[in-house]
Amino acid sequence: MTYAPAPSGSGQALPEPVATRLRRPRWRDPRLLTGVVIVAVSVALGSWVVSSASRTVPAFVADGALTPGEPLTADGLRAVDVRLGAGTGRYLPADEPLPADLVVLRVVDDGELVPLTALGADADVRSVAVPVTSGLSDRIRAGAVVDLWFVPEAPIAPDAADDKPAPSTLARNVVVEQVDTGEGGMIVDGTVTLHVLVPADSLPTVLSALSDAGTVAVVPVAGDVR
Repeated sequence: MTYAPAPSGSGQALPEPVATRLRRPRWRDPRLLTGVVIVAVSVALGSWVVSSASRTVPAFVADGALTPGEPLTADGLRAVDVRLGAGTGRYLPADEPLPADLVVLRVVDDGELVPLTALGADADVRSVAVPVTSGLSDRIRAGAVVDLWFVPEAPIAPDAADDKPAPSTLARNVVVEQVDTGEGGMIVDGTVTLHVLVPADSLPTVLSALSDAGTVAVVPVAGDVR
């Protein structure tokens, strides 16, 4: 806004303001173009985020508990559609061929998505059949984590009772691969055979205990809820 000069001869008159004409913004105005670009990018980004969050992808879940050392096969998996968002690349996809020559490295529970980190080329464990004659906790099933203890037989001579060896640990945090309960499916007050996955470095100790006079006790690991 500018001011026009006062007319001659009137020294006390105030200058009159003269209105300036506002210019309409042009499409070539850099500020206008920048604003349009920012709005367009914001709308596109918001649409992409909403679309990605609601999109489902096929992935494999365990069809029954998968245990360490078990070969990865289609029989132990089933495909489901899930919303994974940014975690899509962390799990075994069901829309691609199943990788060959992979084994399970850790327990994957029934119905759990199969993480790629739970699969590998080799698991250094061996399946060992352990007969158990004492009652077992109902928590001991395929996929459970247990400790194996050896309980020596009591001495026959009464005067040797004080020399009875104490129970000793055979292996800690081993995984139950299978429970053979025989007829009836009961695992209490009867002979049960557990197939447990023993690390290779603990194998000699476990096999030696199975041939000694005594029994093997299976103790669930505290806090394990599989």
